[in-house]
Amino acid sequence: MDLGVLEEPLSDAHGRARKIDPEYTHGRLVRVATGQNQADAELIQGMLLDYGVPSIHRRNAAFDVPDFLAAGPRDILVPESGVEAAREVLMESGVPPPSGPAPRPHPGKLTAGVVAVGGTITLVAWLLDRLTAG
Repeated sequence: MDLGVLEEPLSDAHGRARKIDPEYTHGRLVRVATGQNQADAELIQGMLLDYGVPSIHRRNAAFDVPDFLAAGPRDILVPESGVEAAREVLMESGVPPPSGPAPRPHPGKLTAGVVAVGGTITLVAWLLDRLTAG
């Protein structure tokens, strides 16, 4: 039995995994592009995979509506070590870079905003109560 390299991939996932360059698999995930919908995101991922860059896509936080599973923008993320290669591939392909940071609210800032608004409403209600009581 020959234990050499397999000629044919065992599955579709195995075939995709064989295309990944291990050099591009290290570090945290970084957003390198935005697809207009799921099909667009998968097309961008296919282009990156052809150059050995692994990627994932996720629904953009600004359009995370369960009723529209395939619709809405998708963020394309690659490992930190593959960012430069991914940007080169995307620039050659004419895919525009993402505009600004991904719109993900920080939980601490969101909590602080809710507390501030709640405190303001409470203060206004207390002042109105004092003005009408006197």
